[in-house]
Amino acid sequence: MTDITTPLDMEFVHSQFPGLRDDWVFFDNAGGSQTVKGAVDRITEFLFERNVQIGGSYAISQAAAEALMKGREAGRTLVNAERPEEIVFGPSTTVLLQTLAAAMRSQFHPGDEIIVTMADHESNIGPWDRLREFGVVVKFWPLDRESYRLRLSDLEPLMTERTKLVCVTHASNILGKVNPVAQIAEFVHARGAKICVDAVAYAPHRLIDVRAWDVDYYVFSLYKAYGPHAAMMYGKYELLRELDGLYHYFYGKDKVPGKLEPGNPSYELAYSTDGIVEYLAALGECQGVTGDRRAKVEAAYAAITRHEDRLTERLLSWLNARNDVRVIGETVNEDSTRVPTIAFKFDGVDSGAVARAMDAYGIAIRFGDFHSRRLVEDLGEDGDNGVLRVSMVHYNTVEQVDRLTAALSEIVSKVAA
Repeated sequence: MTDITTPLDMEFVHSQFPGLRDDWVFFDNAGGSQTVKGAVDRITEFLFERNVQIGGSYAISQAAAEALMKGREAGRTLVNAERPEEIVFGPSTTVLLQTLAAAMRSQFHPGDEIIVTMADHESNIGPWDRLREFGVVVKFWPLDRESYRLRLSDLEPLMTERTKLVCVTHASNILGKVNPVAQIAEFVHARGAKICVDAVAYAPHRLIDVRAWDVDYYVFSLYKAYGPHAAMMYGKYELLRELDGLYHYFYGKDKVPGKLEPGNPSYELAYSTDGIVEYLAALGECQGVTGDRRAKVEAAYAAITRHEDRLTERLLSWLNARNDVRVIGETVNEDSTRVPTIAFKFDGVDSGAVARAMDAYGIAIRFGDFHSRRLVEDLGEDGDNGVLRVSMVHYNTVEQVDRLTAALSEIVSKVAA
């Protein structure tokens, strides 16, 4: 039986990330995480042993096709999709959402409505906003300023019989709050619309279950979830079939997901997904879990959540104890519904000056709006070079958080003097 209090084996975790070296502390993981060794091994294996085009009758081409399918199978396991064909690969979440918008365009008619959120990354706003050119009406679901939450009571009056799609973030890359996508999906579906979820800021931290949540489209970047610079999109198979193809004319509606991967995906990067899932499964085994890969991945994310909750609490406690800084978003991690992405601002201090000063301490953080410009501007936090953001993942430690806060204390006292 699994001990639910078993901590992560940090020695094992750190051994799987060769980039964790030279005493640097990486607290800019929401911009891009370190890459797990197994993902790099898959890339190298493909390029050295399988590097040909798929579709041939000869053995190496068959091996290349097998690698691509292993990548899709790993993606299926990671998000709990029904079938591997529901996994679409692309270079980034930004590109995949542009791909989806282009492939859905013929489904919209003048006067049809799309709802986006003010709390989202621009990747899940801009592609939909550009459909105004074709007569689509785009509405903004506002963020409740007091609670920093997206409320269904604010969404309800925006929805009409012409609403076709609601686009929402699973977790804001500024606020860090996990949105209840299953509840939102149920609400949206009951009113005859579909839902598209940007999960970039969620996927590195929590278990994904697209079937349990009944989401229609779900997109995130692998390079922020321990893989190389690539991304994946889940879509319900029947919905993917109905999308317009973006490849050659002879790629018919049933050629899923190939019709949405013009020029074919990067085979080696798709294959690397298998290395990410292998790592997560190994973490699950460290928790004493046996069985299939999905069960091990579930155990891994449970352990990751427990560890990241400690990191979140450590940093929030330090910030909350000061009277010269404000957290952008909720100041507590209620029921583990806050990922360890924490944005804040010191009173009267330029955020850029603090982040740049941190370089001398060997700690990587960042400042600005993180491509959630509409949110930062809507909150009135765009002055003084925007917000500071510390984005942690499970290979970070409490000791590193303490190193960060000690450095922040020194830096702010000097900058504010």
